Amino acid sequence: MELTKKGHACVRLTKDGGTLVIDPGAFSEPDAAIGADAVLVTHEHPDHFDEGRLRAALEANPAAELWTLASVAEQVAAAFPGRVHTVGHGDTFTAAGFDVEVHGELHAVIHPDIPRVTNVGYLVEGSVFHPGDALTVPGRPVDTLLLPVHAPWNKVGEIVDYLREVRPRQAYDVHDGLLGDFGHAVYGRLLGPGGPGVGGAEHTRLEPGSTVPVSAGR
Repeated sequence: MELTKKGHACVRLTKDGGTLVIDPGAFSEPDAAIGADAVLVTHEHPDHFDEGRLRAALEANPAAELWTLASVAEQVAAAFPGRVHTVGHGDTFTAAGFDVEVHGELHAVIHPDIPRVTNVGYLVEGSVFHPGDALTVPGRPVDTLLLPVHAPWNKVGEIVDYLREVRPRQAYDVHDGLLGDFGHAVYGRLLGPGGPGVGGAEHTRLEPGSTVPVSAGR
């Protein structure tokens, strides 16, 4: 299985000729989801769900399907009958040949005055976990964690503790579109071997467009 980092919170996974895209939002490339056989969306915020990017992918491939929570599904289901599937915590399904588990229910707290929206994370092939905008612990071993390093709802101490609790073999940054070069360097130092310790996980930042092999199953 191969993982390609796209802009901000978006990644592409490929395996056995199938392509799965997670969270092609407004901070990702305009063609981030083009060519996908299946798209997963964690929640409704525009940096994770961009209707134009999603529609372009589903129109480009008439066999492509979408799995997401109700708040997103209801916005596009009428245009793509039979191709939009609503999921929630505890569900399992197969999309484009990938086995997927759904974990989590709510977006992290941004501020007590801001209502929390629903949010789910996806564990793909029992190996790669994308939590969306929450620090969800899936309750089972994770080989590759897609780590939301920077957002209005988190701080670096929480990210360190999250890595310690999930204990993946490796972690790749996502949700990093708001960081500049100085910010990437600071986070890299804090989450690397010179930082406070992240439970033995190997932390790496991938430049958008970079592709790496990832394991299926752990």
